[in-house]
Amino acid sequence: MMLFSSDLGEAMGRKKLPIGIQTFATIRGGDYYYVDKTGHAMQVAEGRTCFLSRPRRFGKSLFLDTLAEMFAGNRALFEGLACYDVWDWDTVYPVVRLGFAEGVLTDQAALDERIVVQLERNAERLGLGPVPDYRIPDRFIWLIQEAEKVHGQQVVVLVDEYDKPILDNLGNPDRAAQMRDGLRDVYSVLKGQEAHLRFVMLTGVSKFSKVSIFSGLNNLEDITMSPRYSAVCGYTEDDLDTVFAPELEGLDRDKVREWYNGYNWRGQAVYNPFDLLLLFREKEFGYYWFESATPTFLVEMLTQRRSYLPRLADLEASQTQLSTFDVGNLSTVALLFQTGYLTIDLARSDPPDVYRLRYPNAEVRTSLAGALLDHLRPMDESAAGTGPTALRRLLADADFVRLRQYVSAMFSGIPTNWHMTNDIERFEGYYASVFYAYFAAAGLTVITEDASSTGRVDMTVLTATRIFVFEFKVVPPAPVGSAIAQIEEKRYADKYLAEGLPVYQVGVEFSVETRNIVTFDVKQVA
Repeated sequence: MMLFSSDLGEAMGRKKLPIGIQTFATIRGGDYYYVDKTGHAMQVAEGRTCFLSRPRRFGKSLFLDTLAEMFAGNRALFEGLACYDVWDWDTVYPVVRLGFAEGVLTDQAALDERIVVQLERNAERLGLGPVPDYRIPDRFIWLIQEAEKVHGQQVVVLVDEYDKPILDNLGNPDRAAQMRDGLRDVYSVLKGQEAHLRFVMLTGVSKFSKVSIFSGLNNLEDITMSPRYSAVCGYTEDDLDTVFAPELEGLDRDKVREWYNGYNWRGQAVYNPFDLLLLFREKEFGYYWFESATPTFLVEMLTQRRSYLPRLADLEASQTQLSTFDVGNLSTVALLFQTGYLTIDLARSDPPDVYRLRYPNAEVRTSLAGALLDHLRPMDESAAGTGPTALRRLLADADFVRLRQYVSAMFSGIPTNWHMTNDIERFEGYYASVFYAYFAAAGLTVITEDASSTGRVDMTVLTATRIFVFEFKVVPPAPVGSAIAQIEEKRYADKYLAEGLPVYQVGVEFSVETRNIVTFDVKQVA
C-alpha cells in the first residue's frame, strides 16, 4: 500500500510539536514530542544552589518546570523517562516558583507588585494562608519558613529569567540599576535562609556579578560553562535522529545542521529548540529565533561602539571576560556570548580558561549581519538590483562591472560622523564592516582575515561555483593599486587553486575624501 506524507508521518510515530509550551505536564499529557532532560535534572538536583545562563527560547522554563514536578513527587508524569525508577518519589518538597519572563517592567513599583503577587500565589498554592504585610524580603522569608513548617520538608526555590527586568531596561542605565537593586533585595534572602532550603536554581540570559545582584550568595554553583551540562537545554544531533526522526522527512539534514546547530558551552553542541520546532512546522528555513529574541539595544550598542564586524566571529576571551557583566559595565564580548550570538569554538589549554568564539550557525551569522547593516548603512532593498539576491547573482555570473556599481551604491550615504576624525583605522574598519555585512547578510560563506602561509587577506567569499579573495585599502595613505598588488605579491589566492573553481583576486580601495570606492581591481588567477 502506498503511503502519502501524512500517513507516513503517522506510521513513523509523528507527535505534536510543543511550540511555545513550557509546562511539563502539558507536554507529557498531550502527545507532544519530549526530549528527556530528566537525567540532567537529577544531576543538577544533587547540588543545593545552582545557576544556569542560556539564551532566550532555549528551554530554560521547561527545564525548571520539570524540576518542579520532580520535587513535587508527580511520578506519573515521568513514566518511561530516565528518572522514573531512580528519583526519590516518596519525599515531596514544597516548591516556590518565581519568574519574570512575562511582560516588560519599567519601574520599581511595577517590579515590587510583580514580586508581591507571585509570593501571594505561592502561599495560596501551598496552603499557607495570607502573606503578612511585611517588606518584600521579609515576606519572602516568611513564605520559605512557613512552607517548611506546614509541609515538614525543606523548600525548593526555582527562579525563571531572574534577570529579565534588568535586561529589558539596559537602554536606560538608571532604571536598569533600579531593577537590579530591587531584585537583589529578593535574592539576598536565599543566602540567609539556606538552612530551610533543599534546592535553589536560578536561570536567566546573563550572568550578572555576584557582588552586584546576589549579595553574598557565595555558595551559588554556576553550571553555565560546565561541559557536563552543555546539553542541559537544547536538542542534540541524537535527539534529532531519534525523537524527531519523523519530522526530518523532506529536509536537507546538512542544511538543518548548518542553519541551526552549533551552540556550545564546552561540551556537546546543541540546536536551538525554537528554531527546530518552527522549521518542522513550516518546512522552510527561516530566522525564527533571531526575529523573536534579538534585543534592539544589542544592535544599537554594537553600532554605537563601532564594533569591527569582520572580527566578531573570531574573538578570544577568558572565562572572566565572558562573565563580566553589570549595569554600567557591559562588555561587548560577554553580551554577545551570553545572549547567544557568539558561542565557544575552542577551549585553549595554554593559557587556561581562554576560549575562541564564533557564530553558532548560519542563521545567527546572516541575520545579525543584516540587522547591523540596517544601522551601518540603510539601503532601499525594494529598489531593483540592491538586495541580497542581486548580490548573489552578480557573484554567480562574475559580473564585475555591475558588482562595482552595486558596491558603490553601498557606500553612497556614509554617515557624516564617520568623517569627523582622521583616524584612518576607523575609516578602514567602517568600510570593511559594511562590506562584510552586505556579503554575510546575503547568506554567503565569508571568511575574514583568511590566513595563508604568507599572511592574512582581509576577506574571502566562497560560492558553489567561484571563489573571491578581497583586500581593502584606504587611499591615501595607501597608494592607488596597492590592494590588488598585495594580493598578488603575497599569493593569497594560492591556497584555493586546488579547489577546481575559478578564483578571483579583488582589490577594493576607498577614499575618505569622496566617501566611496576609487579602485575596484579584479584579476582571475591563471
